[in-house]
Amino acid sequence: MDDVVIKVENLSKQYNLGVIGHGTLSQDLQSKWARFRGKEDPNSKVDLYNAGSGSDLNERFWALRNVSFEVHRGEILGIIGRNGAGKSTLLKILSRVTAPTEGTVKVKGRIASLLEVGTGFHPELTGRENVYLNGSILGMTRREIEEKFDEIVRFAEIERFIDTPVKRYSSGMYVRLAFAVAAHLEPDILVVDEVLAVGDAAFQKKSLGKMKDVSSKGRTVLFVSHNMGVMTQLCERILWFEEGKIKKEGDNVSIISEYIRSTVKSEKSPVSHYEEDLKKEAQLLEASIKNTKGEVTSAFSCDEPVIVSFLFRVRKNVPGLYGYFAVRKDDGTIVMQSDSFDTPPNPFDELSVGDHVITVTIPARTLAPGDYSVYLNFTSDRASQWNVDSPGIVGYFSLSDYSSKRGDKRGGYFSTMLEWNVNAN
Repeated sequence: MDDVVIKVENLSKQYNLGVIGHGTLSQDLQSKWARFRGKEDPNSKVDLYNAGSGSDLNERFWALRNVSFEVHRGEILGIIGRNGAGKSTLLKILSRVTAPTEGTVKVKGRIASLLEVGTGFHPELTGRENVYLNGSILGMTRREIEEKFDEIVRFAEIERFIDTPVKRYSSGMYVRLAFAVAAHLEPDILVVDEVLAVGDAAFQKKSLGKMKDVSSKGRTVLFVSHNMGVMTQLCERILWFEEGKIKKEGDNVSIISEYIRSTVKSEKSPVSHYEEDLKKEAQLLEASIKNTKGEVTSAFSCDEPVIVSFLFRVRKNVPGLYGYFAVRKDDGTIVMQSDSFDTPPNPFDELSVGDHVITVTIPARTLAPGDYSVYLNFTSDRASQWNVDSPGIVGYFSLSDYSSKRGDKRGGYFSTMLEWNVNAN
């Protein structure tokens, strides 16, 4: 078909785990030389429990397996799935960052990609110089870039810092400029991974509006996100990836609803536990949903508060740390958001080293009857990594309305019972 701009046929990508990827070329060469001589890899991890088991560290892993689909001109295609489902690998292949092991990809037009914070930026160059660099990579002439330059800078809202080296930018500033460049230099296909989550709510809203605008002009957008509410608003068609394959594809409402239900089923417990990761400066270790008696439960009346309690371990002081909290309905719609700045001064900022028990309370008569999931995230733009800890969905709960006349038939997002005053002045 003439309007098909991306055609993927039997696409597969295989990685050889343990062969390369230590982080430096010298270590990779050292490991290869050791294996060539039949010696033990000096860079391999020591496993106390599996030592001597003879397990093959060079395991073959299929990140994608026999994936086929088409994308049409002007379409905004959503791609969803759990972490490790193959979404980012697919985008990297489409963006020519990595090559497929099997299959073919046919692309008609110029692609601009936003896969990671600072993708394509040179840290020593200024924001201005990186705009011209990225434009040149996309095949734009200097005149074309100059015509769009002021619009890009205004959209990114970094006028004061455009001549500052980008190595001094926060992760949010990186994303602002990177998205502005990718969206304004008129690519035929715009590929966006989860990175927009780094920006603040106002910038996210503006970016989503820009993607709709790009699509309305006949350009194509591929969008990956874990925010199902945004996916529902932005994308009409969804690809659901699971274990490197397309599990289902179809319209946004049906696919996202089924995906959310599958997520809730696998994470039904109101309690979540997490293994320690010593590489993290701070980390969630346990989360539970409780009633006012301190009992762990997932069933609540609309007339009682819902308490989310979690154990948070700080291994190193993290300046600028804050917690993000969201409650989502079954279809992924975010019905409540909060962050630790709601309790000034932010109690997470420079939280002391050690274990801390933290609670967030949803007041009674706030949410309408229904099933909900709780999402947590911990970030800082002053830490070594912006995402300090991203546990995601930590549990779920259900609300039932036993006391009001409408009961569980009360629609909308809230269960607040309003006063009706007759003959009131």
